[in-house]
Amino acid sequence: MILEMFDKTIIIFGVGSILWGDDGFGPAVANYLQEHYQIPEDVLVMDVGTSIRDLLFDLILSEKKPQKILVIDAVEYPDRRPGEIFEIPVAGIPEKKVADFSLHQFPTVNMLQELQDHSAIDVKVIVVQAAEIPEEVQPGLSPAVAAAVPRACELIMSQIKMTRH
Repeated sequence: MILEMFDKTIIIFGVGSILWGDDGFGPAVANYLQEHYQIPEDVLVMDVGTSIRDLLFDLILSEKKPQKILVIDAVEYPDRRPGEIFEIPVAGIPEKKVADFSLHQFPTVNMLQELQDHSAIDVKVIVVQAAEIPEEVQPGLSPAVAAAVPRACELIMSQIKMTRH
């Protein structure tokens, strides 16, 4: 599947750990997309868990790049409602995450910023406001975040349509 990444127009990375409650939103969205939608052949949907760094590094080094990257993740912002879906700039990715190998730590944000600034790639970060990301292992999404999964998929599919037309 990793080799496919270099031949796609759009790549969707579902980021997060399914072991940490709402942090599993990205993987849940990736899985829902694959199970409930007809994904166009030029689009790759990947549940990358907490392993996005190596993939971004490969993209930076590759001569072949996608037109668009969508990063799907969960955040904890004090002024948002649990289950609210919104887009944030790459520079707005918060530092606080539970997993040690998270999207939100150096150098991953720098790699996303480099892809956005030094290539023609349109990088979008679509997030959900988590109800809670627990301090201890606790699999499963909160009801508010679980209800946001299909809404996020609709938003992603509209992004795909806009890019392809």
